[in-house]
Amino acid sequence: MSKALLIARRELFAYFRSPLGSTVIAGVLLVDGLYFYWKGLTEKLLSAQVLQEFFFGASGTTMVAAIILAMRLLAEERQTGTMTLLNTSPIKDGEIVLGKFISAFGVLALMTLLTVYMPLLIFVNGKVSVGHIVVGYLGLLLLGSATISIGLFASSLARSQVVAAILGVLVMVPLLLLWAVARAVDPPFNEFLAAMALHHENFRPFMVGILQLGSVVYYVAVTYFFLLAATKTLEARRWR
Repeated sequence: MSKALLIARRELFAYFRSPLGSTVIAGVLLVDGLYFYWKGLTEKLLSAQVLQEFFFGASGTTMVAAIILAMRLLAEERQTGTMTLLNTSPIKDGEIVLGKFISAFGVLALMTLLTVYMPLLIFVNGKVSVGHIVVGYLGLLLLGSATISIGLFASSLARSQVVAAILGVLVMVPLLLLWAVARAVDPPFNEFLAAMALHHENFRPFMVGILQLGSVVYYVAVTYFFLLAATKTLEARRWR
């Protein structure tokens, strides 16, 4: 675990030594702010509805940011030739993957924290519960965690950051569209497909302030699965 934390620390510094970390955070704050202004001030919605719309918009920017943050994690090592150094070091592949994941999640968590002032404006000026805000942000972090793991897996397959981002999107989009496929099939398959959707069925409870255990388990399971897949990919490449 200590080695994973050392890698996480190195990667966190790397995010902010380059323009990537600050650019992603600034971009998300800008888009979320504009969306919040549009929904909160130009449409006649109740406070709870504005909060739901905020979390809906923030979920989209969170997924995009997660893919961008994750695309460099392993592909950049391979692109610059430093992956060989990692492979010959006494660090396990699982520790490499975990450290990389922690760093990206740390940036995403900071980015998410910086948007808190928007729901707080609704809380001060409207009628929404603290619980709704907390549950909504938990949903954003879980969704971001799952998306980072998908991007990290894609990065383990790619030799360039652009290819990693494209692969991440190609993996993520089918998971997003499962809810639409579920509408076209008969029971009980429709319920299963809907439950596997990355956003629609699993994120909506968080949007409305409902802590649904099944959705929490789903996002944790997706995160674990793709981190394990990234680890196995590194192990396979190490022995080639």
